[in-house]
Amino acid sequence: QVQLVESGGGSVQAGGSLRLSCAASGFTYSSYCMGWFRQAPGKEREGVAAIYTGGGSTYYADSVKGRFTISQDNRKNTPNLQMNSLKPEDTAMYYCAAHGLPFTPCPVGSWFAPADFAYWGQGTQVTVSS
Repeated sequence: QVQLVESGGGSVQAGGSLRLSCAASGFTYSSYCMGWFRQAPGKEREGVAAIYTGGGSTYYADSVKGRFTISQDNRKNTPNLQMNSLKPEDTAMYYCAAHGLPFTPCPVGSWFAPADFAYWGQGTQVTVSS
């Protein structure tokens, strides 16, 4: 059974940094499109960043480009998310997610679509105060 478990969330002041990690188990293969999403109260879940763990291609939402960096933990084939220069509007529950098909790169035009991700973690809260 596939499981994703996020860690690293917390409360920081604006301008601070956090690093999110995702622990995965139950995957048969090592190459998947994996991503980070976030959802603030009253808002839809949105894609933050994605990475194909079989090749390293990365994708970012415009709102986080230049501030967030997604990388692959090569030992675990899971994505980390380094978040710098955090803003109050980054406050949300952050989720790690994975596509259901192995050896399939993230779709360039729709990497941010939650419906394409089959597996989800329970989320980790990030709160940024002004």
